[in-house]
Amino acid sequence: MKKILKSVMTISALSSLAIAAVTINPSQAAAETKKGTDASYIGAGVAAGVTNGGQNNDAANFGGNITGRVKLGNTPFSARGNVLWNDNTTAIIPEVSVDVPIANGTNAFVTGGYSFVEKNNSPSPLGNRESVVVGAGIESEVANNFLIYTNAKVGLRAYQDSPASAVSINGGIGYRFR
Repeated sequence: MKKILKSVMTISALSSLAIAAVTINPSQAAAETKKGTDASYIGAGVAAGVTNGGQNNDAANFGGNITGRVKLGNTPFSARGNVLWNDNTTAIIPEVSVDVPIANGTNAFVTGGYSFVEKNNSPSPLGNRESVVVGAGIESEVANNFLIYTNAKVGLRAYQDSPASAVSINGGIGYRFR
């Protein structure tokens, strides 16, 4: 009986504190719970292919990226586009993401899409052939209308004549347009 009474008292005390915090200053409580970013942006940065498929024409390489995000209304979804390039070829990757607010102005996200390689059998930062792509990343507003982003992408079976997957690490600075 003492354990039950102690539990009820603890729950009551915690509930009272939570209710008091919201009723005393509801605007401050609402502001503190705002997380994530709804920014639609375009950005540019670096792309590093960090794997190779064990064959010719598929070595790890370094290049650049252009990334864009368009927030889809009040849903947790966004449409994203990426262009990863190097001196050999370009990979164009349309994606859809699920965005998870993790801090004020900051989202974590997971993506799914498809990589279209401009010249098959030429190494891009994400393999040397077209493939299904999954990824994850973080984006954060750092100044008025500016964000930083980073992500990792995995191209499944992204190498010609190899079952290997390709991994690319990307990052850059974005400009908010909406």
